[in-house]
Amino acid sequence: MTKATIWHNPRCSKSRAALAILEGTPGVDVEVVEYLKTPPSRAQIETVLAKAGVRPSEALRKGEGFVKEISLDVNDDKAVLDAMAAHPILIERAIVITEKGAVIARPPERASEVLN
Repeated sequence: MTKATIWHNPRCSKSRAALAILEGTPGVDVEVVEYLKTPPSRAQIETVLAKAGVRPSEALRKGEGFVKEISLDVNDDKAVLDAMAAHPILIERAIVITEKGAVIARPPERASEVLN
């Protein structure tokens, strides 16, 4: 049995598609974390992004209007992590985490990369 955790936003079609892939894969036990309701800590975000092998700026929803509102320097990893922890809407979705690693499931099919 593979345990997979998904940082999920049910309002996002890509996140719903990634969740469907996980739920449709035999032998996968899925834990759904609605990260807007129960935000991860800065340390958790940092750990997961390191596991995924991506810089914070690569996991930032740069199109969110809030990025401009707070004048976020998207090249400053420390500032991006601080902003993600304070405003989880800025975290790209969905993120899938397993023992094999973590992946930003965009496109949703990337969720399969960390299964089995």
